[in-house]
Amino acid sequence: MGRPKRKFPRRLKADEKVSFIQHLEELRYRFIVCVVAVGVCTIFAFLFKERVFGFLAAPLLEALPPDNKQLIFTGLHEAFMVYLKASILAGVLMAAPVLFYQLWNFVSPGLYEQERRSVLPFVLFSSVCFVGGAIFGYYVVFPYGFRFFLGFASEFITPLPTMREYLSFASRLLLAFGLVFELPIFIFFLSRVGLVSAQTLKKGRRYAIPLVFGVAAMFTPPDVVTQIFMAVPLILLYEIGIWVAIIFGKKSTEEDLSDADEEASVPEAPTS
Repeated sequence: MGRPKRKFPRRLKADEKVSFIQHLEELRYRFIVCVVAVGVCTIFAFLFKERVFGFLAAPLLEALPPDNKQLIFTGLHEAFMVYLKASILAGVLMAAPVLFYQLWNFVSPGLYEQERRSVLPFVLFSSVCFVGGAIFGYYVVFPYGFRFFLGFASEFITPLPTMREYLSFASRLLLAFGLVFELPIFIFFLSRVGLVSAQTLKKGRRYAIPLVFGVAAMFTPPDVVTQIFMAVPLILLYEIGIWVAIIFGKKSTEEDLSDADEEASVPEAPTS
């Protein structure tokens, strides 16, 4: 007897009652698709591993002294592991549309029919924000940050950055900037389901700004320059999120009642 074919879980429909096990199966299937997508992109990126890592290391190499533009590795397997991790990072960035599409398919059964039609804008804007955050970190934060760190070199202190340490530092910052740039998308969903409103975000601005600097301190190295470079865009994204909530947010009950009162107070035109 042949082995039975493996059946993948079907896509869940809106307002469909499913068990906890079915939710886990759906999550498992989406996770497998994401892993396969990242794996395929990683294999493709590994074919150009030297160029991928060279591109990642370019901001640091430009900031290094003219007579010391090189990175070192101290372990026999370090170079191979760095190339592999750099390829995985590139694979995650390339597979971002697939990742966000699978995330949308997992949460879409709990949305209304009109909201589920927004799959293309969600995937597009989420991918653009994520990759845009990584690009901002690479082209804006890295050059100034590296010059700041390397400014502590002197006649008796020579910077000798290793491949492993640099990749760990760069990948953490790139992913952090990619995630924080998703703030407007996150606020969009919260405002659509009515969990937050533009008024709530405006009133919470005094608490959001210190929280932003706390988040920046958590994701960045312990230096003021890099924290400011992350905190300032995050504050701007918070302000953009307020406008997103104003335009796309769900009206609260009080607003609905006020609109209804205004409509009721308008006198009807006399009929002839």
